[in-house]
Amino acid sequence: MNLRRVRYQQGSLKIEKRNTGEDVWIYRWREYRTNGTSTYRKKIIGPVSELRTKTAAQKAIEGLALDINATVSAIPVSHTVAELIAHYIEVELGSDRHTARVHQVYKHNLNDIILPEWGSSRLQDVRPIAVERWLGKMPYAPATKTKVKGVFGTLFRHGMRYQWAATNPIALVRCSSKRLEVPDILTPVEIRGILGELFAPARTVTMLAAITGMRRGELFGLKWEDLDFEGRTIRIVRSLVDQIEGLPKTETSRKPMPMSDELAGSLASWREQTDYAKPSDWVFASPISFGKLPYWPDMLLRRHILPAAKRLGIHKRIGWHTFRRTAASLLVACGSSVKTTQELMRHATADITLELYAQAVSEDKR
Repeated sequence: MNLRRVRYQQGSLKIEKRNTGEDVWIYRWREYRTNGTSTYRKKIIGPVSELRTKTAAQKAIEGLALDINATVSAIPVSHTVAELIAHYIEVELGSDRHTARVHQVYKHNLNDIILPEWGSSRLQDVRPIAVERWLGKMPYAPATKTKVKGVFGTLFRHGMRYQWAATNPIALVRCSSKRLEVPDILTPVEIRGILGELFAPARTVTMLAAITGMRRGELFGLKWEDLDFEGRTIRIVRSLVDQIEGLPKTETSRKPMPMSDELAGSLASWREQTDYAKPSDWVFASPISFGKLPYWPDMLLRRHILPAAKRLGIHKRIGWHTFRRTAASLLVACGSSVKTTQELMRHATADITLELYAQAVSEDKR
């Protein structure tokens, strides 16, 4: 296997036959010690049944090879953005430090947006102005461009930690996150109207979203054991993204939430109706999956909530995040302190609450 040359290794990849069990791909390399002596190392990459070609095995070790380069003495070499992306996915996204949603967003930005444009570029050749112009030409909303810039910057900070990049050029890139359009929020009258058009479980989950401002993954990641009806609290212990269970977004996100009497009554009523009411069952378990998984959030939205809004003549753009944004905006409009709103929304800082969610509402909407 031809890797970028460094002092301690060139590396080789081959199939090793086993007396017991199936054959595996083995990666071997040489490490040089500070006294001039060397030793061979090897690592099992994976079974031949899973990595059927040498190309597949080579791709599997891209991140590993760079990690080896970073942990032993070597002459610095010029790495490409593609190599750094492979290593970041291997080391960072391969761990359990991030939620399933973070994995999804980062892999999309890295593989689908950054890699095609910058993959072949050497790290030292990435210039702030070139990145700034590239972002400016992208056919995305400002918030999306800002997210891409943030992921690109995180990638370079990772490279600096491993001493493959001397600087982070993305830190000098200017990128406005100002919205082109103000997102819609719902009024209390509109929320009551939508709830009046719905039946459980769509009505129950909509009420829960509107009152608490919980994130979509948190709503559908609830189990009955997370609800304390006597203490009137909701524990946020997991988040569901594309039906994959993971941890909530941040440590702050895991703080328990208060449950109003009206909300507790609605949830208790739904528990009496559902066939899946054991403590370990999903609160919004889908009968299609025999309770093993919750309903798909977008299915409930498209089939029930959006048609209900249309029947009422509400033409706003509504998604699950609309209810979270509405909850924050109405809390601020009704006199709730910034600190209280921040804690109820479970944001890390008050700036996030005010800048991203809390929109002003007119007196008649109040």
